[in-house]
Amino acid sequence: MRTVDDYADVRTGDKGDTLILDVLARDDAAYELLSEALTAEVVAAHYALDLTGPVVRRLLPGLRALVFVLPGALGGGVTGSPVLDGHGKALSYHLLGYHLPSRRLDAQE
Repeated sequence: MRTVDDYADVRTGDKGDTLILDVLARDDAAYELLSEALTAEVVAAHYALDLTGPVVRRLLPGLRALVFVLPGALGGGVTGSPVLDGHGKALSYHLLGYHLPSRRLDAQE
């Protein structure tokens, strides 16, 4: 089974207690596949965090990037969160491990 890591790199950032995930596809085919598979709902379910609002997804086809905004994911932000990873950097690895549905891969490979 293939994962996001097979098709993209993921970077994270933070703004207050909001986690921002940038999924950077390695080529056009990977961008198409990831745009189909990684919806806001899929990412919200994969993280299963107690968020303060809905996950927002933005597509940036010129950059082959998907941007996800997860409000409240960092539990107070860098200076206010009691968690070890207040910046959310380790959370990018969690998305890299997401198993992509095989039916979507069959059309690409």
